[in-house]
Amino acid sequence: MKTGATAPRSTAAEAPARTRRRSGRPSPGEILLSVCSAALGLLAWIALAHSGIQGFPGPLPVLKRGWDLIGDGTLFSDLGASLRRVLTGYAIGVALAVPIGFAMGWYPIVRRLVEPWLQFFRMVPPLAIIPLAIVLMGIGETPKVFVIFLAAFLSSVVSTFQGVVSVDSTLVNAARVLGAGDGRVFLGVVVPASTPFILVGMRIGLGAAWATVVAAELIAAQSGLGFRMQQAQLYYDLPTMFVQLVVIGAVGLAMDRCLLFAERRLTGWQERR
Repeated sequence: MKTGATAPRSTAAEAPARTRRRSGRPSPGEILLSVCSAALGLLAWIALAHSGIQGFPGPLPVLKRGWDLIGDGTLFSDLGASLRRVLTGYAIGVALAVPIGFAMGWYPIVRRLVEPWLQFFRMVPPLAIIPLAIVLMGIGETPKVFVIFLAAFLSSVVSTFQGVVSVDSTLVNAARVLGAGDGRVFLGVVVPASTPFILVGMRIGLGAAWATVVAAELIAAQSGLGFRMQQAQLYYDLPTMFVQLVVIGAVGLAMDRCLLFAERRLTGWQERR
């Protein structure tokens, strides 16, 4: 007679679901829900346009204005200027944040020296630094790239640091028992275990950087999506403003999906819901 409870066996129908969770592929039901959500959003937009709000444009006028901006090259020129700024500041911010975050998490003395300043600057919104940056650095590209760098750096360094200090001490101790030195423990245990935190911080930093560049262009710029919105505001050109809003949201979403795809590929060993 067998004793003890038998572990429940997974059915064949559950296997594809687990595979989709690990790979990040959406199910047909999830795709349908996304399409329905987009359709409901479009219907809500049309309803607002016909609700009597003065000047509120519907999808067709915005689409026509967007086509005009594409035709004369304005939209791609502004988008290129914004992307150039945000990717430059973001790349510098992440490149510095990851090693500093690792150093803070691995060396207590570095943590005690850096963390108070890090927390201080985290409490100061990057947008509040834009006027000071313009006064000190002029109205060129430098102040815009600097505030974007700051937004990306602060988000990424905190996530990296949190990832290092959150590594299970049991894993570290087990590696040391097996004879691994500090270098092997760091590269073989700490870095892989911190990767999900780093990638989440990179996603948050990218969103912060994208929002910051638009705000910076509203204040001092001669090109970019934020600059075009500010010019459209002066002439009460609502269709142009809506075009910029749609492009900002769509491009930001596309960049976030790219990072999410990279995150799922690099952390495929994690169990997902």
